[in-house]
Amino acid sequence: METTVPERGTGGRAAPVPRRPGRSPALSSGITKAAARIAAFAVCQAALVAGAGLLITGPARGLWPMTAEDAAVEALEDARTATLDTASSVASALGDTATVVGITLLVCLGLVLVPRLPRWREAVFLAVGVSLQSAVFVLITASVDRTRPDVERMDASPPTSSYTSGHTGAATALYAGLAVLVLSRVRAPWRRPLAAVLLLLPLLVGLARLYRGMHHPTDVAGGLANGALSLFVVGRALLPGHSWVGRPPADALGIAVAAAEQRPAPARRQATVIVNPTVTDEATREQLRLVLAQHGYRDTPFVDTTAQDPGGGQTAGALRAGAELIVVCGGDGTVRAVADALAGTGVPLVLVPSGTGNLLARNLGLPLGPADALAAGLTGEPRALDLGRIEGDGFPAVHFTAMAGAGLDAAMLEETSDRAKSALGWPAYVLAGAKGLRAPRMRLTVTLDGGPELRRTARMVLIANIGTVQAGAAPVPDARPDDGLLDLAVFDPRGAGGWLRAAGVLLRGGGRGRGAKGPGANGTGPGTSGRETTAPSRTTDSARGPVEFHTFRRAELSFARPQPREVDGDPVGPGLRLAAEVRPGALTVLMPAGER
Repeated sequence: METTVPERGTGGRAAPVPRRPGRSPALSSGITKAAARIAAFAVCQAALVAGAGLLITGPARGLWPMTAEDAAVEALEDARTATLDTASSVASALGDTATVVGITLLVCLGLVLVPRLPRWREAVFLAVGVSLQSAVFVLITASVDRTRPDVERMDASPPTSSYTSGHTGAATALYAGLAVLVLSRVRAPWRRPLAAVLLLLPLLVGLARLYRGMHHPTDVAGGLANGALSLFVVGRALLPGHSWVGRPPADALGIAVAAAEQRPAPARRQATVIVNPTVTDEATREQLRLVLAQHGYRDTPFVDTTAQDPGGGQTAGALRAGAELIVVCGGDGTVRAVADALAGTGVPLVLVPSGTGNLLARNLGLPLGPADALAAGLTGEPRALDLGRIEGDGFPAVHFTAMAGAGLDAAMLEETSDRAKSALGWPAYVLAGAKGLRAPRMRLTVTLDGGPELRRTARMVLIANIGTVQAGAAPVPDARPDDGLLDLAVFDPRGAGGWLRAAGVLLRGGGRGRGAKGPGANGTGPGTSGRETTAPSRTTDSARGPVEFHTFRRAELSFARPQPREVDGDPVGPGLRLAAEVRPGALTVLMPAGER
C-alpha cells in the first residue's frame, strides 16, 4: 500500500513514499512516462504516415511526382541486367523479415552480454525501434490500399499494400539504429565511416525494391519516414542525454527528501562519494544524488578521481575531513584504490559498480545498476571482508580486493588498449590474450606459509580473494572474500587436451586440485569458515593436471625472469617477485540484509 506525506513548500501536495526501501519514486516514475509518450507519439506517427498515403492515393494521385512514378519504375525494369538482378536480390534481402529479426536479436544479445557494462538501454532502443516500425507498418497497410506497380515483379508479392515499403522501413529502423549506437557509443576513428555505410544500407534496400518492381518511389519514401520516425520517438524516450526515462520530475529532490523524512532510520553518517568520471555520466550522478537524498544524505560531496590519483588520495582526504561513510562509483581499479585507503579504518564502504569488470560487486551478489546498488548499500548492514596485501620489486605494497597475478592474464591487460576496451568490453582481453600464448612458460618458485619451496612452470598464476570473473568463468572457484585466506591458482595447460581441461575447470567452477594437507594450513584458524586449506603439493607435474590450487595466508613467488604482473586489473610492470598476504576483515562493506 503506497502512503503519502505532505511535501513542504507545495501547498500540502502529497509526495509518495516508495513501496520498498531503496526505490525512489523520483527514479521509478520516468519509465511509465516514457512508455506513455512512446505510445502517444506512435499514434501520431501512424496518423502522419498513413495520412500521407491516403493523400498520395487520393486527391494528389494526379499531381507530380505521383504521375511520374510509373515511368520511373518502368525505366528501372528496362535497365535490368543479370548483374543488377543479383545485386538487387542481395540488397533486398537486407530488409527481409528474417534478416532484420535475426540481426536485431544478435545485436541486442551482444549489447547485453559483450560490452563493459550491459547496455540494456541501447538494446531496448534497437528492439523497440524495430518493433515500433513494424507495428506502425501493419496499421498503415491496413489503412492505405495501394496496388503494386504494373511491371514484372521479381519477387513474390506479399498480401499487403504497396504503401509503405516494409523492407525499407525495417532496414531503416535496424541499420540507422545501429548507426546511432555506433556514433554515440564507439570512440574509434572508424566510427563515422561505419555509420555512413550503415545509413547507406536502407537507401540500397529501397532502390532494390524499386528495381525489382515491388514498390512505387513514394512507397519507399514512406518506408524511410516510418523507420526514421520510429527511431526518433524511441531514441528520445530511451537514449541517455536527452532521455524522457532518464529525466526525473522537476520536484524529484523534494519527493526524495519527503520520502527520507517519512522513513525511520538511524542518524546519518557524514558521507563522501568517490567517482571515476570516465565511467560515470551526469545522468548517473543525478540519480545517485536522488537516492542519497531519499535516504537522508543531502548535499553529499562528489569527488572525482584523476589519472594521477585513481581514488586513494581522494578517500584519504575525505577521511581527514571527517567522512564516516565512503561511496565508491567506478570499476575494479577505483574500488581497489579506495579500499587500499580504507583498509583497517573500519569506515564502511558502499559499492556502486560502474566499470568494466566490477568483480567484487558481482562476487558479492550486489545489484549492478548504480542507483539500485547505492540504495541496497545505504539500507544494508556492515560486513567485514578480507583484503589481499601485495608487493613486489618495482612497486610498493598495496591492497587488492579481487585478484592479482602474473603471466598470461597480466600480459592480456598490458596488450589491451583503452580503445579496444571501450569498443568491445571484456572480450577485448581475450583477443589480446592470443598474443601471450606465443610467450614461453614462466618458471617460478612458490613458498606458502613458510613451507617448503615449490618449483613450477606455468602460463599464469592468480592470487585470488574472489572466485569468479566475467561471463561466469571461475578461475579460482573456492575463493571467498571473507574466509580469512587467499587462494593461489597455477595454470599450466599443455597441448589441446590440457587447454580443454583447463577450460572445463573455468566453466564448471570445478573444485580444488590435488594439493595435500600440511602443517600451517589446516583450515582451523580464524575466519576460515570451515573451508579446508591445502599446502604445497609434492606430486609430479604430470599428476597435477592443467590447474593447481592452494590456499594460504602468506605466499612468496619468485620468477626466473621478469614477468608481466597485475593487481585488480591494473598492470604494475614486469618483475621477478610477488609477495602476498591476507588481511582478514580489513574492509567493511555495507550489504543488503541477508547477503552473507
